[in-house]
Amino acid sequence: MSARALCLVAAVAVATGVAAQDLVPYRIDGDEIRAPLARGAGDPARGRSIVLGRESNCLLCHTVPESGERFMGNIGPPLAGTGARLSVGKLRLRIVDSTRIDPNTPMPAYYRVDGLNLVAAGYRGKPILSAQEIEDVVAYLRTLQ
Repeated sequence: MSARALCLVAAVAVATGVAAQDLVPYRIDGDEIRAPLARGAGDPARGRSIVLGRESNCLLCHTVPESGERFMGNIGPPLAGTGARLSVGKLRLRIVDSTRIDPNTPMPAYYRVDGLNLVAAGYRGKPILSAQEIEDVVAYLRTLQ
């Protein structure tokens, strides 16, 4: 199985139950989504839990500093220093739909529901993460200076 297929299959293993009609509309400005998707501020502790947990499977492709995990992936870039390198808006777009930055990325779109392949029937039309979870992950990644 290719790295792209592995990441996509792993990422759709757990979905939020948010239906496509409940997705918050967003606007892409260049390489950013500047406006938050959720009303509540992102919580870095919840974001860390998501990044290290099975709902996102980030560790399959990325190394995460101070995660305590022995086995992490090397398909994607290390997440150390992400908060210093990328703005909140750039982080948000990469999590929502990284194919807007690189159409050939193996990273799944965590908040897109259309135009996807290899999605199990029970998960079709549902994003991997909710709007609030996207904001929580962004808040955590900003702490990785």
